Amino acid sequence: MKVPFVSFLPMEKEFGDELKNAFNRVLSKSWYIEGDEDKNFEKNFSEYCETNYCIGVGNGLDALMLSLKALGLKSGDEVIIPSNTFIATALAVTYTGATPVFAEPDINTFNINPTNIKGAITEKTKAIIPVHLYGQPCDMDIVLKIAKEYNLKIVEDCAQAHGATYKGKKVGSFGDAAGFSFYPGKNLGALGDAGAVVTNNKELADKIRALKNYGSDYKYHHIYKGNNSRLDEIQAAFLSVKLKYIEKINNDRRRIANRYNENITNPKIITPKVINDCIPVWHVYGIRCNERDELEEYLSGKGIYTNKHYPIPLHLQECYKDLGISKGSLPIAEKISDTELSLPLYYGMKEEEIAFVIDAINEF
Repeated sequence: MKVPFVSFLPMEKEFGDELKNAFNRVLSKSWYIEGDEDKNFEKNFSEYCETNYCIGVGNGLDALMLSLKALGLKSGDEVIIPSNTFIATALAVTYTGATPVFAEPDINTFNINPTNIKGAITEKTKAIIPVHLYGQPCDMDIVLKIAKEYNLKIVEDCAQAHGATYKGKKVGSFGDAAGFSFYPGKNLGALGDAGAVVTNNKELADKIRALKNYGSDYKYHHIYKGNNSRLDEIQAAFLSVKLKYIEKINNDRRRIANRYNENITNPKIITPKVINDCIPVWHVYGIRCNERDELEEYLSGKGIYTNKHYPIPLHLQECYKDLGISKGSLPIAEKISDTELSLPLYYGMKEEEIAFVIDAINEF
């Protein structure tokens, strides 16, 4: 049996006709940027996220970067981010001129450990980016308390967490703003690059809306030195189709994760932990194993394809050598990078495929 790490085929089979109809609808209108499809998706996605405003943008990185720019982040400022995350979180900070400062995660959840945030705060700190990594919410109560105590802004990185909840409330609705990615592999994925910002702050929403459109509040009138980062009509139409099914998609991913949680019993394998009062959406199911590379090769030999999130921690990436953070300085992030392996998990994954993966891991 071959088990891919991800497959879009079940989703395409189920939703394909609706996606084709959405494409034809946009094509028939001959309007491809900043039209009714974008407005419709923004309205529905803001309601889904339990926020007042949504601004469609080009991708998840831009969603974070534009949020930070709108909040006034600039050169000389610092933003605290987890030491274990995808590079887009750090790049969003860098592109504002500010400096990313890494706080170590909780090795059990992979998310930023709130107790490590205070130690990273300096007089230059202006914001925190809690990342709801792999679709599991951060412990937002403590993050919010720290932000209030030190007068810091919060931009949630929800790129992997569409629909996840913390204490009954959707992620993305806690901070000053939140960035989402709709990269095709995400739980809510476009058929290309796309992203969005959600917020409850009208002034911030208006500023982000201008910044993503060349800094323009109306045509040929530019109040900011902005960017070109607009959600196009075709992707907005595709996303509107998939948004109708997001809870079905998330529930199916929970089905698979629950099977892994309940049935992986190999003592060499550390399965992910979920903090209290959280409902993850399992964009990634990441296990840890001290023999990770051997496990990866073993599973590949059985036709089971996996991934590593992320094999090189941010502080050891070539592009961030200028931060001067040496190997061993962030041991938890490094430990996760050395031991994490992501198992196959996608909408429509068959029970026999799940069982095949579980049996293989337990036999390792």
